[in-house]
Amino acid sequence: MRLAGPLLLVALSLSSLRARGDAVDVQLHPKAALGKGDPDIAIRILEPIAGFHLDLTRSDGTKVDVKGGGKPGQSRVIPLPQPEGKFSYQGTLTVSFADAQTGSMPLAFETEVLGPLQLTFEKADLDLAARKLTFKLSRPVRKVHVRVLMDTGKVACDADVPFSGEAAGTPLTVSWPGAEGKVMRIAVTAFDTSSFYTGVELSPWQLDIPHEEVLFDTGKWEVRADQKAKLDDSVKKISEVLAKYGSIAPIRLFIAGHTDTVGSSESNRTLSLNRARSIGEYFRQRGIRIPILYEGFGEEALMVGTKDETPEERNRRVEYIVAIEDPVMKGTSFQPSWRKL
Repeated sequence: MRLAGPLLLVALSLSSLRARGDAVDVQLHPKAALGKGDPDIAIRILEPIAGFHLDLTRSDGTKVDVKGGGKPGQSRVIPLPQPEGKFSYQGTLTVSFADAQTGSMPLAFETEVLGPLQLTFEKADLDLAARKLTFKLSRPVRKVHVRVLMDTGKVACDADVPFSGEAAGTPLTVSWPGAEGKVMRIAVTAFDTSSFYTGVELSPWQLDIPHEEVLFDTGKWEVRADQKAKLDDSVKKISEVLAKYGSIAPIRLFIAGHTDTVGSSESNRTLSLNRARSIGEYFRQRGIRIPILYEGFGEEALMVGTKDETPEERNRRVEYIVAIEDPVMKGTSFQPSWRKL
C-alpha cells in the first residue's frame, strides 16, 4: 500500500501488504471551498484485492464507514462532507485479499472547508500619487497579482508580488511603477496559501471637464437660450474625451449641481438637482450617448466658504466629470444617489 498524500500524517506499517507489493494507492485531498465540493480520500486499486474497509472517526464524533472494492486500475473517491472549518480524523483502512489475508493502514489527518476568501480595503487605502494599494485578506496570503492599466492604453504593471503567508488581517501593500498618463484600472488578485483566490478591480480614473458656468434665472432650472453656446462648447469637449478614452474603458458622464447658501438647504438641494438634470438632458439632445448621471449637492461642498444666506457666484456651479466608477465627491455629508437619465 502506498501513501501519496503528504497530509496523511501517520506513517504506514503494512508489512503484510508490502509482502504482496503495493495493492492500493491512497491520496487525500484535504481542502475544499464552501459550497464547491468536499475534502475526500481517493483509493486507487493497483493489484487484485477482495475489498477494502475505511473506518474513520471525525473530531466531532461523526463516523465514516465505507466498504468497497474493484479491479486493478479502478479508483474509489470517498467524500468527507463537513461544515466550514477544520476537523481531524483518525481511523484505519483495511484491505482484504482473496486468500483471506488482510493488511491495515492507520490514518490520522486534518481536513478543512474554507469559506469565501475576502479582500477588504477602504477608499483611503488607494494612494494614486504614491502608486500603492493597501488591503487585508481573510486568510494567510501566498501571492498577489497586480495589473495596472493607464489611460494611454499602456499597461504599467502586470506581475506577481510574492508574500510569505502573512496572517489573516495583516495590512498588505502592493505598488506599481510610474507610467505616462493617469491610472484607469487596477486589478488585484490575491491567492491564499491553499491557492484559493479572490480579486477586486478598481477604476479610479476620473476627468473634470473645464467649462464656463451656465447661468439660470433665479429659482429656475430651464436652460436659457443665451446659455446654450456654453453648453455646446462643453459637448465638444466631452466628445473629444470620449473619442480619446471611450475605447479603453466604459466611461460615464456625471453632472453635479451646486448652489450658494441663499435659501433653505432643502430647496437648494432640489434646485441644484433639477439644474444638473436640465444640463444632462441638453447634452443628451446634442448627441452624448454614454450613460449620463446627475445629482444635486445644494449648498454642501462649497467652493468658497461663506455664512448662511450669502450670495456667492462661485458657489453656483455645476461639475462635469467623466469617470468609470462613481466619482469621489469631497465635502459632502451624504452619499450621492446618482440618478440616470
